[in-house]
Amino acid sequence: MKISIVTISYNQGQFLEETINSVLNQRGIDVEYIVVDAGSTDNSRQIIENYRSRISKVIFEPDNGPADGLNKGFKYATGDIFGYLNADDILLPGALKEAADCFKKQPSIDVVCGHCYIIDENSCKIQKKFSHTLTNTSFSNKRYTVGYSIIVQQSTFFKKEMFKHVNGFDEAYRVMWDAALMVDFLKSG
Repeated sequence: MKISIVTISYNQGQFLEETINSVLNQRGIDVEYIVVDAGSTDNSRQIIENYRSRISKVIFEPDNGPADGLNKGFKYATGDIFGYLNADDILLPGALKEAADCFKKQPSIDVVCGHCYIIDENSCKIQKKFSHTLTNTSFSNKRYTVGYSIIVQQSTFFKKEMFKHVNGFDEAYRVMWDAALMVDFLKSG
């Protein structure tokens, strides 16, 4: 089972190298890594170039926001499972193998939502955040809006077929594009 991870980057050089290494250093799983940079003016592009030989696909081009950048990256993704990681987030060691194991153990599952640690700019853990169960009854626009339904984006993985079925991220959303994707998943069954 291959997992495709897309990272979108825009002037996140301060954190980007740690993000890249957290993906590239995953063990026990076939990982395809795609990095999309929309035109950073800090040291982000140089960091990406330093790792280019280990990154499956690098895209340097402007986009129309995060949803567009992610869609550009996922257009090249060939994995069975998709996930995305912002340029200031990191994966814990073994995270991708754990996600893949969930899909293998329960093949009927389309989306796996894990938990995370909120970290500060020095990668020190400051709080644990829990994803709520993602079902038609537990997740709704209203419940999400009032903070009841929480899906931790950094530790959410989904089948490629599901992503393709809903036509990816809705680029009309400039904020909450990740929540809109979850709603689209639920609406599609």
